[in-house]
Amino acid sequence: MSDSTNDLTFVTLTVDDYAAVCDLWRLAGLPFKAIGRDSREQFAAQIASGLQTVIGVRIDDRLVGVVLTTHDGRKGWINRLAVHPDCRRQGIGMLLIEEAEQVLYRQGMQVIAALIEDENTASLQLFARAGYGDYPSLHYVSKRKNHDV
Repeated sequence: MSDSTNDLTFVTLTVDDYAAVCDLWRLAGLPFKAIGRDSREQFAAQIASGLQTVIGVRIDDRLVGVVLTTHDGRKGWINRLAVHPDCRRQGIGMLLIEEAEQVLYRQGMQVIAALIEDENTASLQLFARAGYGDYPSLHYVSKRKNHDV
């Protein structure tokens, strides 16, 4: 898919794009666990499972945005959305959300969700503009084998 007005091209990324994705996450200030759940091996396994799709947006050959979609068979998740700092406030984040939604709808998901930390006000505002409701009565709980997973 391409948007000629902005010279944007959406691509499905593969494990071969792992280094570029990590570079973008770093530039965007998105924390990730390179030796844990975000390692190259885990990235490859998650893609191979068929449950994760990695969507990138390029301007020419430069990766300027990325988002991961996952699903559990009944609910879709938008994860790890990042836009290059030089390209923010140009609508790329919203376009990534819309593209992620389309991927998940094609995979049969009827509910799409995202987890956003309280201090990430930019993402909270972006998802609100995209029509996502905040449900303060819900609590995210997790149990982890170690801090890298």
